[in-house]
Order: sequence, then structure tokens, then C-alpha cells
Amino acid sequence: MTTANDVKNLLEKVESVTKEKKLDLSSDEDLSIAIMHLISIEEHLFFTSQKTGKPEYLDLLNEVRLMRTDLLKKIIKDYEGEVWCISKHLLAAAMRVMEVGTKELKKGNKKEAWELFSKSYKLYSLFWGINLKIVGLEDVKRNDTEVALLTEKSEKKSSVSIFDKLGAVVQKVIDCCKE
Repeated sequence: MTTANDVKNLLEKVESVTKEKKLDLSSDEDLSIAIMHLISIEEHLFFTSQKTGKPEYLDLLNEVRLMRTDLLKKIIKDYEGEVWCISKHLLAAAMRVMEVGTKELKKGNKKEAWELFSKSYKLYSLFWGINLKIVGLEDVKRNDTEVALLTEKSEKKSSVSIFDKLGAVVQKVIDCCKE
């Protein structure tokens, strides 16, 4: 079970990281959303090239990819292993799940939309947790309850997952409305 101390410790880690690295998380959040859209543009250019048979769309795709890569470097400064690719895919997955949620909302399926938006936010929070180095592999403990969080629709969980902890932290420290 997550305690107030767990969340407090995560918040202290984030505050330390942001002060140490002099990060402007509100700008970085805006940039991360822009990167999500660039990833989507890459996908659309790929599909358009294949549907139309016009390879010139691939030239545009490459230009967008170069821009996305350059912008991603502004957020992901230090990484090991495949953290770069994991980060890109977390943003892409968060964006796609959010878009599916939006479509469900449009159809009037508010409950389904809410569940999809919740999953999108968890993926987005994991992106920040990894890239602010406030979560490490030692913080992620696999147990049946936490694994079920990704697959079950049950509201009754005996413990709080890393996603829930990160969501609370992201909600408190990243405020896109700060000017």
C-alpha cells in the first residue's frame, strides 16, 4: 500500500532533480505533447505513402523524424540501454490510447473513454518517471495485483502500482498552466 511517505519521497526526488538540472517541466510537458504529435505525423506520412504509392511522402516523414529526434533530445538527455526507444514508444502509445479514448467519448462511451484516458496517463507518467530518473527498476516490483492493473478492469486492488504513484507525482509537479 502506498503511504503518504512514498508519495512525499517521490516528490522530493522530483524537486531535487528539477532544481539540480534547472528543468522547466511546464515547457518540457508542452514539448512532450508536441513530440507525440510529431510521432503521429510520422505514422500518417508512412500510411499516406503506402496508400497513394507516392514515395515523396517518405521524404516528408524523414524531415519530421529528424525534427522529432532533435526535440526529444531536449527532454531525454541521459539514457542507458533502450530508454530512448522506450521513451519514444511510451509517448506514442500514450497518444494513440488517448485518441482511442477520444473516439469512445465521441460515441458516448464515457466509462470506456475514462479507462482509456487513465491508461494513457499512466503511460505518460511512466515516460516522465523514467526520464526524470525518479523511478528505477528497483521501484517496479512485479506482483499479480500490479500486473493485473494493466489488464483488469477491477477497481479493487490491494496495493497501489508504480503507475498510480507516478500519476500522483506528475499531477503535482508538472503544471502546464505555469507561465
